[in-house]
Amino acid sequence: MESSVDRIADPWGGRVPHGRHQPWPARVDTRLADGVRSEDVQRWVQAASILHSDGDAMDIAVVDGRMVGVRGRAVDRVNRGRLGPKDLFGWQANASPDRLTRPLVREGGRLVETDWDDAMNRVVSRSRELLDERGPGSLGFYTSGQLFLEEYYTLAVLARAGIGTNHLDGDTRLCTSTAAEALKESFGCDGQPGSYDDIDHADVIALFGHNIAETQPVQWMRVLDRLEGTDPPRLLCVDPRPTPVARRAAVHLAPRIGTNVALFNALLHEVIRTDRVDHAYVRAHTVGFEELAARVADCTPQWAAGVCDVPAARISEAAELLGTADRLLSTVLQGVYQSHQATAAAVQVNNLHLIRGMLGRPGAGVLQMNGQPTAQNTRECGADGDLPGFRNWQNDAHVEDLAKVWNVEPSTIPHYAPPTHALQMFRYAEQGSIRMLWISGTNPAVSLPELSRVRSVLSQERLFTVVQDLFLTETAQLADVVLPAATWGEKTGTGTFTNADRTVHLSEKAVEPPGGARPDLEIFLDYARRMDFRDKDGGPLITWQDPESAFEAWKRCSAGRPCDYTGLSYDMLRGGSGIQWPVNERAPEGTGRLYTDGITWAHPDVCENYGKDLVTGAADGAMEYRSLNPDGKAMIKAAAYLPPHEGPSEEYPFQLTTGRTLYHFHTRTKTGRAPQLNAAAPDVWVEVSAKDAERTGLREGDLVEVRSPRGALRGRLRVTDLRPGVLFVPFHYGYWDTPAGSGPDASTPGRAANETTITDWDPASKQPLFKTAAAALTLVERGDGTPSPAPTTTASAPTAPRHVPAITGGPAAHVTQVPHPAWDRKEGSR
Repeated sequence: MESSVDRIADPWGGRVPHGRHQPWPARVDTRLADGVRSEDVQRWVQAASILHSDGDAMDIAVVDGRMVGVRGRAVDRVNRGRLGPKDLFGWQANASPDRLTRPLVREGGRLVETDWDDAMNRVVSRSRELLDERGPGSLGFYTSGQLFLEEYYTLAVLARAGIGTNHLDGDTRLCTSTAAEALKESFGCDGQPGSYDDIDHADVIALFGHNIAETQPVQWMRVLDRLEGTDPPRLLCVDPRPTPVARRAAVHLAPRIGTNVALFNALLHEVIRTDRVDHAYVRAHTVGFEELAARVADCTPQWAAGVCDVPAARISEAAELLGTADRLLSTVLQGVYQSHQATAAAVQVNNLHLIRGMLGRPGAGVLQMNGQPTAQNTRECGADGDLPGFRNWQNDAHVEDLAKVWNVEPSTIPHYAPPTHALQMFRYAEQGSIRMLWISGTNPAVSLPELSRVRSVLSQERLFTVVQDLFLTETAQLADVVLPAATWGEKTGTGTFTNADRTVHLSEKAVEPPGGARPDLEIFLDYARRMDFRDKDGGPLITWQDPESAFEAWKRCSAGRPCDYTGLSYDMLRGGSGIQWPVNERAPEGTGRLYTDGITWAHPDVCENYGKDLVTGAADGAMEYRSLNPDGKAMIKAAAYLPPHEGPSEEYPFQLTTGRTLYHFHTRTKTGRAPQLNAAAPDVWVEVSAKDAERTGLREGDLVEVRSPRGALRGRLRVTDLRPGVLFVPFHYGYWDTPAGSGPDASTPGRAANETTITDWDPASKQPLFKTAAAALTLVERGDGTPSPAPTTTASAPTAPRHVPAITGGPAAHVTQVPHPAWDRKEGSR
């Protein structure tokens, strides 16, 4: 039965209820361009979403060489045919008329068009000069969470073994490094223990700082379908905002920002006090329980209530939910990762599952979620703060093994210190030790904290900046060389990417890239050829020439490691469902859940790291780790609550938190060019609680200024049920679609949330703290009765909805939803 649904006004679509322990029924969502019918489509090309970390599988509709729409893949385990608003409309950005089509170089202070030879020769010439004059530490690479696995791996090889630099990181540092660090601290290695399928089996789902309705909307559809089915789960939501999750939760806690560790310690205190501990599991599979019990012994709900400003009774209710769950699924995201004591807090969620024995069974798992579509690949491939294949930079045997894979001497691979994290790289550039910075697929001039500082770093004459992107972003406008990149659906051949629950998807080429734009893999391979990188025998360091041979090379690198891809092939991924790693001889069909038979990768000989001090971030050594955990069990690591570094004051009385909205991704370079998505959330806004609005005399739609010790921004006010004392600003909005261009000047007020955020990071994960700035709020001018541009369907819903018209997508936002029976793994067979 077909129905037409406005997926801007109704972003999660209709319900297909399913009961506990039942498979999630399929529902195929389709969106075609106006005037295009299904029978007009000449080809459907397999892909998956590039606009969030869910990994929604889809097919791209092609007519006469043009993308004309998408449909969900009913056969896929991740989404069962469903697509979120960004999936349904975001593809339109590929055909935006302002795509970069030719390289640009800076001449006389201006960017001018040139050809690929000239652009690449400039990059190669500067690389060689710096290597000769200053050595490999003068070059840095800052990449994305949106490239393909094959591209990250190639970049990791050329940077770490070709150049020999330790300065390689991804913008996944901003969204997912705490997920990786928390998993390493608890389990000895990265990789999600749980699976999205756990939603179908859990009786309690706890969402800690995770607005799943807006960041992973298809999985929220799955939760909603469970809530409408038999034996629905109970939800626990920890979030200062009135998210869609909070509105459906059995218990909603809105703690004071920066107090997550205090809250989690109180929850652990109650679980231990009431003896909801699986002592047999703790004895068999963990170390550190006694230290945790001692640490939280005095962390009563009454104590936490004073720290977190949450009623003690509600904390006890939350602990009762967690302690009595038959199958507990916990998810964690930016409300934890981008806040104070990020890793310490995320580790306490792992501790909760370890002491309750809630791992390795359907419905019992942890999802330390990702924020970007290919964040998992950045981590696996070594394009961030890890060595490829989750190898340990402190373990000489791991470095020697990687050197054998690459056929280089171990000394070629920098391992004298941990790989440099992103904010440290920008500090090195600011200080002058990094003299060339290659930025691929990301926009730090909007996404990093304290933007005035970032712009000043990128504007230095001594820093040679290369930007590889689709559009002339705020960052590209400050570059010395701009390389036009192809994107999803355009890249030569095929590529793979892995979502937050370890599901590997295939994405095929649907259309040609515009003009002279080139795939990222082709650009990296061209650079490697021109630099003439060699292995220890004098042969080419990088031996592959296309995506599939790059994938085969990666398989060799992953062999025997936690993220083992050796049993996967493009043919296995073509036409069917995505498959969860590890895939190898022991698990030829993939692995739904990790740790089904105990803890696998925490032994001192195989672990990805030896742990860190959660307060200082100092790395522990091999001897210390081996003495504490000789048998390789899961590590229960306790943490004391410490107050945030910056708190409210008389001058800055609010706490500012930044975040996302359902309708946009990252810095809007794609979603801002999709008409329906842009119309749903066209400009920045500032959220304030109804209580604070009344106290300050502010009203819906007023133009206000948010100021911190670092800078200021202006936006229209949205009055919501947000926690009092907190301001929320979405971080997506920069300047590319304003007269300001690359950033504000003396006559242009700021628009980007990160004008105000602080240059501070978690000591263990090095993830920036975007949620703990102190800020002031002042009126600029009264509104004229027009409401804020904030969406009405999401966490930004107004307190007084009768005064604010509900957003709609109009006729162009209608999609077809078709309930569909389950398919076998190969498309077309039923």
